[in-house]
Amino acid sequence: MKLDGFGLFVNDMGAMIRFYRDVLGFEIKESEDTNNVYLIKDGTLFLLYGRKDFEAMTDRKYEYIKGLNGHSEIALYVDTFDEVDRKYQEVIGKGAVSVLEPTTEPWGQRTCYIADPEGNLIEIGSFNRPFAR
Repeated sequence: MKLDGFGLFVNDMGAMIRFYRDVLGFEIKESEDTNNVYLIKDGTLFLLYGRKDFEAMTDRKYEYIKGLNGHSEIALYVDTFDEVDRKYQEVIGKGAVSVLEPTTEPWGQRTCYIADPEGNLIEIGSFNRPFAR
C-alpha cells in the first residue's frame, strides 16, 4: 500500500475552508457550504469531510475533541529558517492561533506550531535546505 493522502473530519466547513484557503493558501475551489473538499496539495491528497456526513455514511456516532487536538499534526515545510519565521508571522497575522513560536530545536530543525479553527495542530518547519523526499 502507498500513502495517498489524509483528511480531517470537520464541524464547521466554512471556517475550515476559509482557514486552509485564505490563511494557508491551499487552492480550494469548493464553496463554503460544500459537504467535502478533495484536493491535491504538493502531490498529496487533502480532504475536508463533514463530520455529520461521515457519521451518516458509516451509520455511527464518533467522539470529537474540543480545543487543541494533540492526536496528530499536519507538517508544512519551507526551505529556510527565515521562511519559518516569515510564514509564522504571516499566518498569525491572518488569524491562525499560535501554539509554539518559531524555535530551533536541538536536532537542527526550526519549527513552530499553529492551530486551525477546530484545534488541529499544524507545524511549519525547515532544516534550512530545500525539501527533498
